[in-house]
Amino acid sequence: MDTTDKKQLTHLDEQGNIHMVDVTDRPETVREAIAHGRVRMRPETVRLIEGNQISKGSVLEVAKIAGIMAAKQTPQIIPLCHPLPMTHIDLQFTLESESGLISIEGRTRTNYKTGVDVEALTAVTVAALTIYDMCKGVDTTITLEQAYIAQKSGGKSGTVTFQPGPTRP
Repeated sequence: MDTTDKKQLTHLDEQGNIHMVDVTDRPETVREAIAHGRVRMRPETVRLIEGNQISKGSVLEVAKIAGIMAAKQTPQIIPLCHPLPMTHIDLQFTLESESGLISIEGRTRTNYKTGVDVEALTAVTVAALTIYDMCKGVDTTITLEQAYIAQKSGGKSGTVTFQPGPTRP
């Protein structure tokens, strides 16, 4: 069943007008989010990244910095996101050269009135885009896959764990 049947869309008021959610009366709590994403490419491209042999530089270091910077800028690119005092942002990469896959995990944290899930997704997707940009000259098969929130915690919902949706060929 579609969850919109049970919950009201929070960025719409009673008349259906778009608005930013008012979080004034919410308590500040530690809120965390973990997002996952993947970048698929030729196995030999992953090996080039592992050996730091991409001519543009250290792919994973640049992707990590890009993801961190993007998470901090989320309210500038997603119109109804609140500006948040980010207290932690980190990205980790797992390279699987045999399968031509780079898995990305992004973690975000704040002590505030609203969550950091969109910031975690922003970090992961911009890191993936950066990997694409830095490697597109040596591999035209690169695809970005399955960016999703794996877990979020804090606020009235507590800790919630999610599974990715079905993959598509």
